Formats: sequence, structure tokens, C-alpha cells
Amino acid sequence: MDILSNLMLGLSVTLNPANIFYCLIGTVLGTAIGVLPGLGPVATIAILLPITFGLPPEAALIMLAGIYYGAQYGGSTTAILVNLPGEPSSVVTAIDGYQLARQGQAGKALATAAIGSFIAGTIATLLIALFAPALASVALRFGPTEYFALMVLGLIASIIMASGAVLHALGMILVGLLLGMVGTDVNSAVSRYTFGMPLLSDGINFVVIAMGVFGIGEIIANLEDEAGRAVTTKTVKGLMPTREDWGKIIAPILRGTALGSLLGILPGGGAALASFGSYSLEKRLSRHPEQFGHGAIEGVAGPEAANNAGAQTSFIPMLTLGLPSNSVMAMMIGAMIIQGIQPGPSVMTQQPTLFWGLIVSMWLGNLMLLVLNLPLIGIWVRMIAIPYHYLFPIIMVFCVIGVFSVNNTVFDVFGMAAFGVAGYVVRKLDAEPTPMLLAFILGPMMEEFLRRALLFSRGDPLTFVQRPISASMLALAVLLIVLMLLPTLRRKRREVFQDE
Repeated sequence: MDILSNLMLGLSVTLNPANIFYCLIGTVLGTAIGVLPGLGPVATIAILLPITFGLPPEAALIMLAGIYYGAQYGGSTTAILVNLPGEPSSVVTAIDGYQLARQGQAGKALATAAIGSFIAGTIATLLIALFAPALASVALRFGPTEYFALMVLGLIASIIMASGAVLHALGMILVGLLLGMVGTDVNSAVSRYTFGMPLLSDGINFVVIAMGVFGIGEIIANLEDEAGRAVTTKTVKGLMPTREDWGKIIAPILRGTALGSLLGILPGGGAALASFGSYSLEKRLSRHPEQFGHGAIEGVAGPEAANNAGAQTSFIPMLTLGLPSNSVMAMMIGAMIIQGIQPGPSVMTQQPTLFWGLIVSMWLGNLMLLVLNLPLIGIWVRMIAIPYHYLFPIIMVFCVIGVFSVNNTVFDVFGMAAFGVAGYVVRKLDAEPTPMLLAFILGPMMEEFLRRALLFSRGDPLTFVQRPISASMLALAVLLIVLMLLPTLRRKRREVFQDE
């Protein structure tokens, strides 16, 4: 009964005309940036963060959330029509979706992607409504010791999930932690790593780093390697799946939803990992695995359901624990902090309209995407053909105006430019910047909880292993580190004992 009343509260918030408008803006904009390769939800949310200053918290988060899961829809459009995924989570969709488009079945592939995403989004929203309150009530019993251990576990897990070398991901974590320490120490009021610059006394602004690394850095990388886009299908017909198609896609959609809902909760996992896992699962379960890669509709249905479910359930740790599971959730936490809201389990009790309004808006947003995306396919097809060198000046202007408006200082603009170059260098080194952003968000909170835990225990570090929950999470973190190192140790051992 409590769940029903909470959902009614969320519905009353979502059906506010202003919130419906911002939900529509978020979903349409998310679809558009998903369609345009080279401009993802992370960069877009980073650019729009300053705009959220003047919005009510509910409207701001509803719009940003719509951008995130809307991008999952849009990414599948370019994957199917152009064989150029707009999002990493749509890479798998391109394998069979593009083959279907070449066979004249683009409409069926696009409709399958939209229907699978809507079903997965609906089920994932219900899962959030059911399990998020229970997890939040458990989290309310956490002390500083448990929170510190949880954040350590989250950072270790993000290293495992990050693409590229483990050492690169670890380096990004350390850089993020160091950047988070810049500013004034809360306890001693001593400036740290400010290099005598008063503008750094409050620390580096989250918006500056996010817009630099994910906005400017993305622009530089895309200008260096602007992909040519040739649309295979100019007109899309046959949008409604047949009865035979429904028989093929319904089971993959449900399996993809289940897998995506589970993997979306994991730090660093989310939509991309879920779509890859779903494709592998469907190919293994199929009676005709040889059709995969040549236009199997199951290869579109499962991954599309998985990536949408993974995108939405990644909100669970963010809303209940204040723990971002990916870079977009880190942006969402940044938006909450900008609004003066402390992320964590207290959000559900202190901000119930925000908590439940955001959850219910996800279902409304998925409905909007289903209703709008198929009729608007013609517009998305035309957008795909826009050269990137026409787009990037507009993006640059929004970045500069946005970051300047945060503190009205040119210093932040130069900081954004510096982080943009750094973000480009990081990409050239095949390192993923996402762990750095997670560490930058979690670092100050980890330091605060570490100090509290040591204060309560009178400086005894054994308090972290004496409490069962924190001890279990730290043990799991150590186990993950060992699992990461085992392949390296085995390889070194073979090299040592290899016969000359």
C-alpha cells in the first residue's frame, strides 16, 4: 500500500505541466544526441548542468534523466540505419540491425528496438519503485565505516568495468582522488593544492571538469576522426512487427530486461555491458545461432531491452546510496549537489517528491519515446547526415557560456580548456576518464567518512574490519583486486619459467 501511495505522489509530481514539458525536452534532446555520433549523454548533461541552476530540483533531474535513457533510443537509430552506433551500448545493435536494414527491413528493426526499450523501461521502473525504498531503508542504518567501505568497493568495481588496461583505470582513480582534495580542508581550514590561487580555495568546480573532459575533449577527438555517414535507408516502411516477429522477440526482450536490470546496478557496468551480455546469451540460446550477424531480429530485441533496463536501474545506487554507477550518474549527483541536495538514502525521506517524481517520470519518458520516435524517424535520418564540423562550433559556444555562468569567472573557462586537452590526451593513451570522474565525486565523501569513522573509534583503524558489513565489503574489494591481478601473475610466471 505504501508503494501505491508513493507512486501516486510521484504521478502527481510528474503530471505537473512544467515537469511534463521538461521530460519531453529531455527525451527528445536525448534521442537527438543519441542519433548524432560524437555527442553522447555525458557531454550533453555536462553542458546543460549550469542551466539546471534556475530550475526546480524535480524538473532538473527529470530532464537530465530523460536525456540519458533517451540517448539509448537514439543510439539504436544510427546503429541500424548507418552501422554507426550513436552510443557504446548500441554497438551490438548494429551487428544485426544494420543487416536487417540492408535487407529492406529497417522498419522492423527500428520498431523492435523501440518496443523492446519501452517494455524494458517499464519493468525497470517498477523494479526501482519496489527495491529502491528497501535498499534506502537498509542504507539508513549505515554508519561512516560502512559508507567508506562501500565507496572503496565502488571504485574498485569501476576499475574492473572500465575499458582498457587496469593500470590506466587505477591511474584515473588516483587522479580523480587528488583533484577532489584541492581546496580548503574542512577540519583544519588549511588550503590544499591551491598553489596560492584564491579561486581554488573552494575546490575545482565539478562542471569545469565534466565539461572539459567530456565536452571539449570529445569535440577534439571527434574532429580528429570524423566518421563519414552514408544512410543506407532513405525511407522506412513496415514498422509494425508481424505475429511471427512477436514470437521471436518477446522472450529475448524479457531475458534482456532481467540481465540489464541486474548489471545496471553494478558500478561501471550499466547499459553497454548489459547489451553485450544479452547478445551473447541470445546467440547461445538460439536454435539458429548461424543467423546472428546476418539479420537475426533477436540480436536487436535482447540488447536493446538490456541497455535500456541497465540505463534505468543504474539510478538505484545513485538514489539510495549516493553512489554513482557510471559517469552519467556522477553527473546526476553533481546536479543534486548544485541544487543543494545531499545524495544518499535521506533523499527518499527528506525529498519524497523528488525521489518518486523522478521514478514515475521514467515511465512517462519511455512512453513519450515510443510514441514520438517511430513517427520522427524521417527527421532522425536527415540529422544523421549533418557533418560534425557544422555542429562543433555550436557545442563550443554552449560549453563556454555554460561554464562561465557558474561563477562568472574567466578562470573556469580556461580550466575547462585545460581539462579538455587533458581529456583528449587521456583518450589518446587508451585510458577511460570515467573512473576519474567517479573518484572526483566520491573522494571528498570518502575522506569525510574515513575521518568520522576514525573519530568514533578514537583512531583505531581496526574498526573497518570489526564491523561485519564494512569488513565484508572490504573483503570483496580485496577479492576483486586479486581477481584482477591473477591473469598478470600467471603471465609473469609463464615468462619466468619459460624455457629458453
